[in-house]
Amino acid sequence: MRGSRGRTSDLKIAIVGCGPAGLACALTLHRLGYRPELFERFGRAKPLGSGIILQPTGLAVLGALGLGPAIQAAGHRIDRIVGYSEPAHRRVLNVNYAALGAGHFGIAIHRTALFDVLYAAVRATNLQVNTATEIAHPGALPDFDLIIDASGARSMLRDCTQPHTGIQPLRYGAIWGNFDWPGAPLRANQLEQRYVNAHTMVGVLPLGRGVNQSSDQVALFWSLRHQDYPAWRSAGLESWKTRVRTIWPETAAILDQVQSVDQMVLAQYAHHTLRKPYAGHVVQIGDAAHATSPQLGQGANMALLDAWTLGNAVQRNSDVQSTIREYASSRRWHVRSFQFASLALTPFYQSDSRVLAAFRDFSFDFLSRLPGCRRIVAGLISGLLGSPLRKAGLDASRSSNVKGD
Repeated sequence: MRGSRGRTSDLKIAIVGCGPAGLACALTLHRLGYRPELFERFGRAKPLGSGIILQPTGLAVLGALGLGPAIQAAGHRIDRIVGYSEPAHRRVLNVNYAALGAGHFGIAIHRTALFDVLYAAVRATNLQVNTATEIAHPGALPDFDLIIDASGARSMLRDCTQPHTGIQPLRYGAIWGNFDWPGAPLRANQLEQRYVNAHTMVGVLPLGRGVNQSSDQVALFWSLRHQDYPAWRSAGLESWKTRVRTIWPETAAILDQVQSVDQMVLAQYAHHTLRKPYAGHVVQIGDAAHATSPQLGQGANMALLDAWTLGNAVQRNSDVQSTIREYASSRRWHVRSFQFASLALTPFYQSDSRVLAAFRDFSFDFLSRLPGCRRIVAGLISGLLGSPLRKAGLDASRSSNVKGD
C-alpha cells in the first residue's frame, strides 16, 4: 500500500522541481537517510529571476544543511532596508535588523548563486536528478509513495491535483538587471528603494560575487505594470534612463552599464495560497503552495522553511498522510500570516493609488518610530514574526553562523 513503508529509508519519494524548495527538501531528506529522486522540466536545471534577500529564517535552514560558508562566500550581508518617497525625499521604509538583536541580518544573493550552492550540494550526494522531464500528473510517477511538488507558481502538477486554486495575477511586476557594483555613493550593506507615489519604484540591491563572478554585483530593478512592458521596450533606453536618473541621480554608474533592453528581464508576480497544500499523496511546497508579491522578500525563505519542515515530518511520522498533515499544520499560521501581510502592504508600494501612497508617505516612518514598532517591522521583514524557527525545530543562532561580509 502506498505510504505503508513508514519511516524506513527506502520510502520512495519524488521531488518535482529543482528550485530552492526542491533542492533544499532533497538535502533535508538525504541527511535523514532518504534518497529522493528529483525531476526537472528543463533540459538543464537552472534558476529564474534575479536578486533576493535570504532572511534569518532561510539562513537558519541553509546553516542547518551545512551550507552557511558557501552562502557567505556567494552573497552579501544586508543590515538595513530603506525607501524614500521622491521628490520630497521622505523616508517611508526603514528596517534595521539590529532591532532584532545582535547577530541578525540578511544576505543578498543572486538566484543563480543560491541555485549553484544548493545544486552542487545535491550533486555531491549522488541523488538521481532527471532533467527534461515534465511531470503534470501524479500518474506519471506511479512507483512513488510521496510526491513533493516544488515546481513553482505555475505548477502543472498542482493545477492537475488541485484545480481552481484562485491564483490572482498581480498588475505590477518589475524589470531586473544585474551589473557590476559601482560603490560609493551607493551604500553596500543595504537594500535601497526610491518611490514616486506607488506607481514608480527603483531599487538597488548589492549581491556579492556569486560563485564564479570576478567582481561584486548589484541588482537594479524598476517597478512596471505588465501591460506597459511592450511599450517600455519599444521606447528605447534613453527616456527610461533619464527618468531613473531624475529620481535617483546616484544610480548613473549602474545605468551606464545598461546598453540593451534585453539586459532588463521582466518578472511577473501572482498571489495564491492553497487552503490545503496537499491532495492524496502529492504535497505542495514553496511557490506551488503559496506565491505572492516580493514586497516582503519571503518567497525563497518560505520555500526553504517548507522544505525543512516537510523533510523532518517524513522522519517523524509512520505514514505519508500523517506526514503531510503535520507539515501543513506546522506551516499554516506562518504562511497565511505573511501572505496576508504581503497582499495588504503591496498596494502601498506597487499600485495606481495616490491615496495609499499619500498615507504611506505621511505615516509609515512615524509609525516605525513608535516604541516596539522597529522590532515588529524588522520581525515582519525578516520572517521571524511568530517564532517560525522554534516551531520548525531550528536554532535561531544558525542564521548568525552565516556571517556575511
